[in-house]
Amino acid sequence: MPRLAAASLAGTAIEFYDFFVYGTAAALVLGPLFFPTFSPVAGTLAAFGTFGVGFVARPLGSVIFGHLGDRRGRRPVLVVSLLLTGASTVAVGCVPSYGTIGVAAPVLLLVLRFLQGLGLGGEWGGAVLLTAEHAPAGRRALWSSFPQIGPALGFLLANGVVLALSAGLSEAEFARWGWRVPFWAAGVLALAGLWLRSSLRESPRFLEIDDHARVPLVEVVRHHGRLVLLTAGALAVGYAVFYAVTTWSLAYATERLGVSRTVMLTCVMGAVLVKGALTPVMALLGDRYGRRPLCLTGCAACALWMLPMVALLATGEPLLMFLAILGALIAFITMFAVIAAYLPELYEARVRCTGAAVGYNLGGVFGGALTPIVATTLAEQGGRVPWGVGAYLTGIALISLVCFALLPETRPAPVPAVEPVTG
Repeated sequence: MPRLAAASLAGTAIEFYDFFVYGTAAALVLGPLFFPTFSPVAGTLAAFGTFGVGFVARPLGSVIFGHLGDRRGRRPVLVVSLLLTGASTVAVGCVPSYGTIGVAAPVLLLVLRFLQGLGLGGEWGGAVLLTAEHAPAGRRALWSSFPQIGPALGFLLANGVVLALSAGLSEAEFARWGWRVPFWAAGVLALAGLWLRSSLRESPRFLEIDDHARVPLVEVVRHHGRLVLLTAGALAVGYAVFYAVTTWSLAYATERLGVSRTVMLTCVMGAVLVKGALTPVMALLGDRYGRRPLCLTGCAACALWMLPMVALLATGEPLLMFLAILGALIAFITMFAVIAAYLPELYEARVRCTGAAVGYNLGGVFGGALTPIVATTLAEQGGRVPWGVGAYLTGIALISLVCFALLPETRPAPVPAVEPVTG
């Protein structure tokens, strides 16, 4: 289990590095480089629009790779998705700016961001299922939480590279070529990930399945449609909160409040580091007390913290901004530390890769795709304290709380014994 968990963690870290480095670039430099005819705010909104395309592509990726995972195994998903995400990320770093090739530049950016999302839509399901289906029932949340640490590491790595480049280069050098370096580095990371995953064994639970679903998506829609919608609605708050504090807040603090890029990246990275460290702790609580209680607690905490969070962000004081982001991410990880065990346990094994991945990535569309755009618009229309952003995030948290309340508990039933929840 340690070896398998480490390989899954490394793979998700690499793929989320690819995804996050785009979000950071969108918040800091892509607007003026690829949408120079827009105003600064409109350019940021356009850059966040291309960022959102990755979320729209993720459910499609979960359908394609979920079909592969349910028909051919979890392991092939990990290899193909990593190759697709890595190649498209390197290509983003090679796209000329608008000043060089005109409108073709943002079009290429859009296409490559779509391919990034497609690959990431398959990554999560394959990595989580391979770990969850190997893990002992009593520690499934703990072992499954290791792939969930991957996004934190990917974020830290992506922003660490950007932070180092920001500190070492002038504004002009960073805008001219420095922002491309993190995208090029994705190629090296992808090769390392493929090497780590080359020795993984197929899931024993998959090998036990006698009658594989002919068209997994059809079965999921027919027998688990209600469950997919509930899980997507429940997870929306996690995406909304995470991308509000890691993407929108960067643009808000640097453009609206005049906080330096280095200071803001440091605040966000410090909070994400704490979040990553707390992930296995929260997962252990999920093994002990159940998945659903942790999810309800984290969701309620998000609802209560969003208005204080925006008030603290608006101060522009680094320590208070750090506390604002930290509180939001602790509430977030209280939920998402156990999701990697919870979602697979909700679906029967023959359609688990498709069902769990589609529900997870639809939540990204509901909560993550529009949040930076909506938050930027609301913040621009309000005063110094963006209360509208806090209200928007609180509303999403309340909707997710209702969805979590309608989902069943699964612990401590072993994965093979869980009955499908029909809809």
